[in-house]
Amino acid sequence: MESSVCPFCHLSVPSSELQWHANSHFEDEDKEANDMELGNQIQIASSSGSTDVVSISSLIGLQTRSNFYHVKDGLISLLRNCLELEARHNSSVTILSGYVDHFQSLPSVDVGWGCGWRNIQMLSSHLIAHRKEARKVLFGESGFVPDIAFLQRWLEIAWESGFDPPGAQHFNCKIYGTNHRIGTTECASLFRSFGLRARVVDFGPKESELLYLSVPGSTFGQPVKQRNAVRVSGPMDKYVHRQQGLIKGRHFCHSLHNGKSDNAKGKSEGPQVLIDWVWNYFSDKGLTISGSSQVVVSDRAPLYFQHNGHSRTIIGIQVKHQKNGANQFNLLILDPSDVSTTDGTVALERSLKTNVGWQKLIKRGVHTLKKPQYQLCYIDPGIASGEELNELKTINSIFFEL
Repeated sequence: MESSVCPFCHLSVPSSELQWHANSHFEDEDKEANDMELGNQIQIASSSGSTDVVSISSLIGLQTRSNFYHVKDGLISLLRNCLELEARHNSSVTILSGYVDHFQSLPSVDVGWGCGWRNIQMLSSHLIAHRKEARKVLFGESGFVPDIAFLQRWLEIAWESGFDPPGAQHFNCKIYGTNHRIGTTECASLFRSFGLRARVVDFGPKESELLYLSVPGSTFGQPVKQRNAVRVSGPMDKYVHRQQGLIKGRHFCHSLHNGKSDNAKGKSEGPQVLIDWVWNYFSDKGLTISGSSQVVVSDRAPLYFQHNGHSRTIIGIQVKHQKNGANQFNLLILDPSDVSTTDGTVALERSLKTNVGWQKLIKRGVHTLKKPQYQLCYIDPGIASGEELNELKTINSIFFEL
């Protein structure tokens, strides 16, 4: 595919997309006008001390669709084709999430701080495409993924509505128009404010268990216990708060919806604990793979994947059965700020269509999981209301020892 350089941002784009891409730069003036109007609405809402129906209605009417490079055939469809070709030459099974758009951090917009927002956008694109109940509640039933500025305002509305008070306090309830980094708890708070059942899972060493919200080593189906824990929320979650030092609070832990994993301490060690959890999440425990179905698209949503300094989106997992009987796992990941390429999504699309080099852009083996702590956010089906919605205002998590 021939490519051309955009005369405005100097990015390399397919020649067939150059006119569309260049024209998108002229939308900036309209976006600036919308941002100014949004700022006025935020100031009005802030002066009243609360979020009301009028300010939310204004936000719904003003919000703009986030710009991203649209892959005609869909990244998941292209990836599935490559994985099926690969499976002909090895004994592997892969489970993927459904449709996901890749939202890339842009050099002049959010490089260095926007990965959290981009992952929220990727997860939102899946929910809007695949879950009818989510489409009806997300972003005022707009049917599209808003840009970062409007996601920031939606998060402020979540805080104003009482979701994650410690996180709101950390940011002084203000994040619109800033380049503050966010983490898993902000992702969970935003989605929970729409009634979505966003859950948080922590993975880390036993000696750091007091940094987590949940019961260390808890297994599915066991009674929930109460314990003291450091209240963690805010940018990069516990990593920032560990340095600043927060007061301790009391929390309860939630168990996984329907108990999707039979993992327990001692069955596997280190990063394999996280890998096993992801496999059980996507396989939904009861999923069976026939000999002719080595690549399966599940009904599971992608995972928001956080570690110290960065976050990405897990869109699936692959297992290869080795001749020695061992299993080799690969996480399949979309990175909003992959520094290995200069043209991001375009390069990813090209590599998938030509079946050349896509593995290094998407696959991540167990050996790459070198961080001491990780955190995931996943979203269960259905919409919460009433007392359940009120309970979602407190962010809790499940803990697994690495």
